[in-house]
Amino acid sequence: MTFFAASRLWFLVPVGVLAAVYVGVQRGRRRSAVRFSNVDLLATVVPWRPGWRRHLPAVASILALALLILAFARPARAVSVPQETATVVLAIDVSESMRATDVPPSRLQAAQRAALSFIDSLPQGLRLGLVTFGGTAQVLVLPTHQRAPVKQAVTHLQPEPSTAIGEAIFASLQAINGAPTAKTKRAPARIVLLSDGATNAGRPNDEAAAAARKKGVPVSTIAFGTDHGTVAVQDQTDSAPVDQDALRKIANETGGRFATAASEADLRDTYRQIGSSLAHVTRARELTLWFVGIALVFAFAAAVGSLVWASRLP
Repeated sequence: MTFFAASRLWFLVPVGVLAAVYVGVQRGRRRSAVRFSNVDLLATVVPWRPGWRRHLPAVASILALALLILAFARPARAVSVPQETATVVLAIDVSESMRATDVPPSRLQAAQRAALSFIDSLPQGLRLGLVTFGGTAQVLVLPTHQRAPVKQAVTHLQPEPSTAIGEAIFASLQAINGAPTAKTKRAPARIVLLSDGATNAGRPNDEAAAAARKKGVPVSTIAFGTDHGTVAVQDQTDSAPVDQDALRKIANETGGRFATAASEADLRDTYRQIGSSLAHVTRARELTLWFVGIALVFAFAAAVGSLVWASRLP
């Protein structure tokens, strides 16, 4: 626990002195009563005394004062909250090989469903953009807090020839550069790239990975599909195995995470893990009202105890 106004805790010193004075006074009264009173006679005249209960109102009052001072110092605790300036760009491969059906009903359709689930799982404070890539890459939706444009674009993806992963990373970095940033430091960002193949068009992966690493933007990659995938092209069936090594290398070089998603369920789990690692930061949340509320409970207890055992308010 921390305090936004820790210097005010010095007011606890007088409360400690007050508690010490009370203890001293009570000990002095006990010695005086024993020295100058006839205990047997007192027990006959006053057969019942509150005993230790008579101290409860004083203890409750002191605790109430201490809690009010703690509240005055503005206590806070660390909590995990959404990072409002964070940006995620989702890059989806729409090359012809994404029509393979080794992940039913097809890689692209399964990716669309999982992407929609991923979008719904992200905190509203996080900005989300969408990039698609085949032989070229294009930014379909700039990073925004609005989820509807991204979801609508995801549902209307169409396959294209070739695969340009490097271009997808460059396009994603460009989209991130256009997103608003925090005033004090660069906003955190990450690219989540979903693909099933190796780059065969555009700039190479190594060049794109170096650019992402220079900007401090991790690229998390998901190898989508299996080694046994096939796709029909012009009345012939071509092999379309997933290239895990290329995607793993991109993630390792940029500080991202690599994962495989052979099924839609696996993909959703991977997305949730990436989303949770992006979405929250630790901040201090003030607890003043809690301390004030507890202090009021002790003050009320002190008043009730004093009326019950001493027939007066403290």
